[in-house]
Amino acid sequence: MLAAADKAKALSARYKGLGAAAIIDHAVHEAFPARIAFVSSFGAESAVLLHLMASVDPSVPVLFLDTNKLFGETLRYRSRLQHFLGLEDVRVIGPRKADLEREDPQGTLSMRDPDECCRLRKTEPLGRALKGFGCWATGRKRHQTAFRSEMDVVEHDGETFKLNPIAGWSRGDVADYFSAHKLPEHPLVRQGYFSIGCMPCTSKVEDEEDARAGRWAGQAKTECGIHTVKKD
Repeated sequence: MLAAADKAKALSARYKGLGAAAIIDHAVHEAFPARIAFVSSFGAESAVLLHLMASVDPSVPVLFLDTNKLFGETLRYRSRLQHFLGLEDVRVIGPRKADLEREDPQGTLSMRDPDECCRLRKTEPLGRALKGFGCWATGRKRHQTAFRSEMDVVEHDGETFKLNPIAGWSRGDVADYFSAHKLPEHPLVRQGYFSIGCMPCTSKVEDEEDARAGRWAGQAKTECGIHTVKKD
């Protein structure tokens, strides 16, 4: 474990000062060749990371968690982005039917216990899908939440590495990238949804609010669980 933790620190140091595309290129072709996947919600800002990845290698696997609670707009946006960016290996993953029938037969678990719902519909399916990969990449940014404010570009969670190539980007950086590359926007953004997850746990936010204020609004919860890094 210590060697892996040291590798995460060494890679973070190596990537300091590099642009996101250069970080992705090194991770895909040198650090984790054929052992890296990109995990995407195909949400409000997802097009940025996916465009960067596609510019390096569009054949890298992209894992998409379909929780069976997503907006229809997100499912359609996924198809549109996959075609627009030329993504060659988008893998749709999700909870097992038997698990849903046993633990959430009425589909109301999110209202009673959102943490358990996230475990059932997100954390466990992603854990199964990541077996065989040495690293997974995310579009998380430090400005989004207090929990994310000090994350490294490369993290180690005990089993796999996690790459955060746009960790230092601001909302302005994201907007500029969308504009420069004419990326299609998630249709719900113009309706006031600036961070988009499952329907029961996503609400609109005001322009002056933090983008993630609409996730689990009114609750102390800020993370679904897949990004809770366990450090040794």
